[in-house]
Amino acid sequence: MAEENMTSAVSPETSGKICEDVFVNGGTDIMDSDVKESDDVETPTEENHSNEPVMPRKSSFMCKDGSRKPPRKKTVSFSSMPTERKIATAQDCLQCMQSGSELIKVRSNSRQYHRIFKLNPDMTEIRWQPTSKKPHKARISIAAIKEVRGGKTTEALKNKEIAGIYQDECAFSIIFGEDFDSMDLIANTPDEANIWITGLTCLINTSAKTGTSPEAIEEMQQMRDSWLQEMFETEASQSAGTLDEKGVINLVTKLNSNIAPARVRQKVKEIELNRVEAAERGRLSTEEFICLFKEISTRPEIYFLLVRYASNTDYLTTDDLLLFLEAEQGMQRVTKDKCIDIINKFEPSKDGRKKGQLGIDGFTDYLLSEDCDIFDLDQNKICQDMHQPLSHYFIASSHNTYLMKDQLQGPSSVDAYIRALIRGCRCVELDCWDGPNEDPIIYHGHTFTSKIQFKAVIEAINTYAFETSEYPVILSIENHCNIKQQQAMAAYMTSIFGDKLCQECVGENEDGPPSPESLKGKILVKGKKLPPNSVDGYVTDEDEGAESDKKKNNKSKDHPVKKHKLAKELSDLVNYCVSTRFQDFQISQQKQKFYEMCSFSESTAIKLAMSCPEEFVNHNKKFLSRIYPNGMRVDSSNYNPQDLWNCGCQMVALNYQTHGLMMDLYNGFFRRNAMCGYILKPAIMREEIAYFSANTKDVIPGVSPQILHIKVISGQHFPKPKGSGSRGDVTDPYVTIEIFGIPADCAEERTKTVPHNGYSPIFDESFEFQINLPELALVRFAVLDDDYIGDEFIGQYTIPFECMQTGYRHIRLCSNTGEEIPNCTLFIHVAITNKRGGGKAHKRGMSVKKKTKRDYTSMKSVGVKSIDETFKYHQFQPILVHRIHG
Repeated sequence: MAEENMTSAVSPETSGKICEDVFVNGGTDIMDSDVKESDDVETPTEENHSNEPVMPRKSSFMCKDGSRKPPRKKTVSFSSMPTERKIATAQDCLQCMQSGSELIKVRSNSRQYHRIFKLNPDMTEIRWQPTSKKPHKARISIAAIKEVRGGKTTEALKNKEIAGIYQDECAFSIIFGEDFDSMDLIANTPDEANIWITGLTCLINTSAKTGTSPEAIEEMQQMRDSWLQEMFETEASQSAGTLDEKGVINLVTKLNSNIAPARVRQKVKEIELNRVEAAERGRLSTEEFICLFKEISTRPEIYFLLVRYASNTDYLTTDDLLLFLEAEQGMQRVTKDKCIDIINKFEPSKDGRKKGQLGIDGFTDYLLSEDCDIFDLDQNKICQDMHQPLSHYFIASSHNTYLMKDQLQGPSSVDAYIRALIRGCRCVELDCWDGPNEDPIIYHGHTFTSKIQFKAVIEAINTYAFETSEYPVILSIENHCNIKQQQAMAAYMTSIFGDKLCQECVGENEDGPPSPESLKGKILVKGKKLPPNSVDGYVTDEDEGAESDKKKNNKSKDHPVKKHKLAKELSDLVNYCVSTRFQDFQISQQKQKFYEMCSFSESTAIKLAMSCPEEFVNHNKKFLSRIYPNGMRVDSSNYNPQDLWNCGCQMVALNYQTHGLMMDLYNGFFRRNAMCGYILKPAIMREEIAYFSANTKDVIPGVSPQILHIKVISGQHFPKPKGSGSRGDVTDPYVTIEIFGIPADCAEERTKTVPHNGYSPIFDESFEFQINLPELALVRFAVLDDDYIGDEFIGQYTIPFECMQTGYRHIRLCSNTGEEIPNCTLFIHVAITNKRGGGKAHKRGMSVKKKTKRDYTSMKSVGVKSIDETFKYHQFQPILVHRIHG
């Protein structure tokens, strides 16, 4: 007798009932309820149903500003509701599979059929319910399964009729039989697909060794239970074998410091409410504690990852770990000794360490450790060539360094200099004015900012100049003092700095600036310089101090340029950073000396960058340029430094005291190369014969583009925005990924919103970006609250593209002041094509949202479809072959 027809509609109610002990409805894609199913039947007697592919229902919704948002697929999180069951072991996956799931079966002709798939009770085969086939044909033996592949890896799933409809993370294939047949399936959510991939992988691995009985699966999980029981008994030895709420919180925190006490309290209350038998109120037994710990500490996305590499279900052997490190983390020449070291360091159970096994708790700790940080640890030491001329480096530079807040009435402080220098700043600004008792002071002239002594600043610089970096510090002097106080300034610097002060005269045989390496431990003075053999003389004011005067003078064309008298003692301290007036690039090329440098206001620099970007880049190959914010920025806000880095400007000065996006970029940019404050410019911006336009929106000739693949997997412990006015602690987080760099590289993408879950949201979304000039590219991750009042910012992390580690990585998010937020992380996967060191582009379950605004391949199409497709295929074929067979 034929089975009853199954409905093809996936309603919220149906989806929840299929596996209600694991999933909470609300995140699944909803299919059109009026689309009927068809089947891959051989009998002609079955009714003929629609063969059209089932499309997700399209929904449209509006942004807060009234614009239309594109529809986004939503998936549920395993932690979206406190009462739902968690995936903590392989048994949880198997129980869900035994309960059954409605999956879409895809045939090679792109026909799709909705079927209920189940794992039979003795776990020897999976079955599904066809409309007319005999039940004995609708089954696959576990012993016959060769492999389970996540993602769209087969021809049927790569078909364009399928590829554009369903998420890659929802697709998987079962390869079985002697002929390696393929059963291609699509789950309602990535979580459901992961359960089947994980469960089947466990069964395959276990079947090859011990059979697939429940006892065999349970035996594999004893290592963790034994460890937890031992820890519990030690903690509860003085309390009759049970623990109260405080004791449970202390033990959980001891075993896993990433779990919030509030989370533990909530679970203790749930256990009490769900008890069938009477028990001592407020106290947990061993079994209850083990269940609680597994539920709240096991992250499903990490457990699924472990099982895919585990040959023994619930732990990684040294061979499994070695394969993971090489295939996923991009590590080369990994030894078994290295794997044993990792296991001994991170595996909490004695049995695990003794047997060389890494369980889920140790694996999670390893992925959260510094070893798996997204930032390349090699960048924590000097790794760039430091022997090139100063003009070949970007130099971390501060504007109005003395200020703690705004430049109108904010306080000035010596501490501001100390903070900047400790953060790696190599160029600080000193606005010098006449002070009482012939003692110069520093403050923002003609404003209400407070005043500090010049001498105190020099003493602080002398103490902290080389705390973070041993490379040269440049003092940008804005001089408004009379001759006597200028002489005092020179005397203070000479006596306090001593040998640190670079007082060398520029040699006649020198043809370019010295290198950072040759100036280690030295302090340079930037300012005006008198002509040779002059005693005291008048010089023009070239820096930002003349900006306001310049605006006044523009009203009268005949008004002369303002000059001031310069003391010889101060002039003699200036050598490699002589301030000079900029006229145009042609005059600079003909007359400017290599030791002369120009200062540009933000507006002037941006105009030059827009009107003559090639000339600006060429100018900065030979000469130093300093850029400072417009005087109208009375709130000490910052401009985008990327626009000027793209032109090769070395000293792009920002207000270090003003937090926000621009300082996030600045801190991220200079984090590399041991935070020494000097970053070598790309070769195309240094070499004389190279041609580069800062405004380029195309592939750069001679520079091979790289493709960055990022999969945002999950988040952990997102706090509520500090400035939010909404009540409660619930957030609706989403993640944005922004690329900053040359115009050709700038891009932005965002994930879906996970409603009401800031604790452990699952995103499972992938994106792709083309990076044309890697040395200048920055990648910024920001987590925001979609349901906010007042403030939406939760956390951010900015990293140079070249410092990104490939593989599975955790990002430690920072607050709006740049400080690390405790336990607040983003779990991602990174793959980069054309990058040496692993992290292959084609990963399991890695769907990619390709931007449609520009073509990502640098290969030119010839217009012949067969040829173009062939070359496009072979361009990535070696990577694909390695991923499938490696």
